[in-house]
Amino acid sequence: MTILVAPDKFKGSLTAAEAARAMRTGIHRYNPHLTVTEQPLADGGEGTADVLTKATGGQFIPVSVHDPLGQPIMSTFGLSGGGQTAFIEMAQASGLQLLRAGERNPWLTSTFGTGELIRAALNRGVETVVLCIGGSATNDGGIGLATALGYQFLDESGQALEPIGRNLANIHRIDTTNVLPQLRQVEFVVASDVDNPLTGPNGAAYVYAPQKGADSDMVQILDAGLERLSAVVQAQLDCDLADEPGSGAAGGTGYGARVFLNARLESGFSIVARYLNLEGLVHSADLILTGEGSLDEQTLSGKLVGGLTQLAAQYNKPVVAFCGRLALTPEQIRRVGLQQAVAITPASMAFADAVRLASTLLADATYQFCEDSQLL
Repeated sequence: MTILVAPDKFKGSLTAAEAARAMRTGIHRYNPHLTVTEQPLADGGEGTADVLTKATGGQFIPVSVHDPLGQPIMSTFGLSGGGQTAFIEMAQASGLQLLRAGERNPWLTSTFGTGELIRAALNRGVETVVLCIGGSATNDGGIGLATALGYQFLDESGQALEPIGRNLANIHRIDTTNVLPQLRQVEFVVASDVDNPLTGPNGAAYVYAPQKGADSDMVQILDAGLERLSAVVQAQLDCDLADEPGSGAAGGTGYGARVFLNARLESGFSIVARYLNLEGLVHSADLILTGEGSLDEQTLSGKLVGGLTQLAAQYNKPVVAFCGRLALTPEQIRRVGLQQAVAITPASMAFADAVRLASTLLADATYQFCEDSQLL
């Protein structure tokens, strides 16, 4: 029997690779002769660059960039084995994870550091940039990213504006004189599963800015600023993309990437599946084991478990998911396409202990599943 072990990360406790190793340990404790193929997965959010870089035999390139508040930090991007593709995570330069709770303020944060990562990748001569935009601390419409790549956003008097959320409303003109010529020679693909438009009640500011530290007044001003950016872009660049699904992703970075990088937006899971040849791995397996930190209502609309089960259904392959927390009914489990869902955490265990013991718990649960199923 060939078992494909293809988990997502268990957020806060295990990376996808660590989860895969734990599951393999449990399988081989049951029967060391079973064939196990490990393929850590990601959905286009945090951890995606790591998965894709390792899967393509690549390396991580250190880069000095600026964090969301303009402070210098060391970051990295992934470079594929052949050097043709860069895998960049916005969260590594412009992420909420880089700020303390009291520092979160989308009025003042910028995507400039993400642009610096892109610039470093372009200097390496890559042909494709895959940009993963989950986990951002920003609401600047991508003007920070664009500024790092040569764009300038000018106020009424022709002065260059600091590319932060607060200054969106002051943009009167975009200077493209010094834009890097490589931008027109490289393919940009943005991993995003968000359908929100740029502005309005379902837009970037109203839906996501409160999670990044914005109060209600700030949300209104940020939304008006994004409206202003869209109006200037439409008038000067003849580009009207504000209502496109996904433009509101990552504080408007989806919009900025489309406008300033000529990027295309694609489902994160689709990108990952393509680079990993996941369909081939599924076809070759007899059983697929996956997992993530929590199986809940979000799983039903999420892309990773659903994408994997849809792929498996094409070849009539069963999928079993392991999780730290199970909050789905049996009917929901069937609806998402899973044969079975297994919670690895004892009901009486404290959360802190579950996080600390996650690897052991996952290995034990995988072993018990194999034992109960009498896998051959």
